[in-house]
Amino acid sequence: MSAPAYPPPRNLLAGKSVVITAAAGAGIGYSTARRAIEEGAEVLISDVHERRLNEAADRIAQETGRRPITTICDVTNEADVQRLRDEAIAAFGRVDVLVNNAGLGGEAAIVDMTDAQWSRVLDVSLTSVFRMCRAFLPTMYARRSGVVVNNASVLGWRAQDGQAHYAAAKAGVMAFTRCAATESAPYGVRVNAVAPSLAMHPFLAKSTTPERLAQLSAQEAFGRPAEVWEVANVMIFLASDLSSYMTGEIVSVSSQRA
Repeated sequence: MSAPAYPPPRNLLAGKSVVITAAAGAGIGYSTARRAIEEGAEVLISDVHERRLNEAADRIAQETGRRPITTICDVTNEADVQRLRDEAIAAFGRVDVLVNNAGLGGEAAIVDMTDAQWSRVLDVSLTSVFRMCRAFLPTMYARRSGVVVNNASVLGWRAQDGQAHYAAAKAGVMAFTRCAATESAPYGVRVNAVAPSLAMHPFLAKSTTPERLAQLSAQEAFGRPAEVWEVANVMIFLASDLSSYMTGEIVSVSSQRA
């Protein structure tokens, strides 16, 4: 089954300011940034790769007519995270939506995995979410308004060989999301997450064999991976006022069979 047509904008984020981490390249973060601009938001994108980040911003400008602000940020570095927050506040006056998209995968059997492999994946995929929320939530609390959208994974629920570190990190993102949601609710701030299964982007195509991609695609009910913008659509929904009564939810963006 082929992907549906790309959706027209509906002005869902008009007047909102949005910060998105790990938006370089052509993955979910990039697509979320493009969709946010199409939906009327002012957007700042960050990444650790300066050249790729600026290329992404230029490409978004060509596609939408508006270029997002760019800021270099290593989400494993506390000083970078605080600088990102300060630059976003300086640019927008406030941040309405924070999208924690940064993540790092890899494949290693538990018995072969090094401490460094384990720690690096958890630092990028889980601890960065904590750092970003710690930096941005106080500004949202002060305004009694704001939304956080985290990027988890169905592997937070489902087992897959060679993915113990990534699955543990994403399960942690899910648990962190629920805890952050209960802490933030009294301040009018919502915190939710998406859990994609298989989304096709160039890095996945380069890092995964065609045979493995075919096997994973066959497990999807539609017989194909998601387009990255299909995941981004759900993140935009969670960022918008259409999801105003949702918090602490992990929304599976998946067509996998049970």
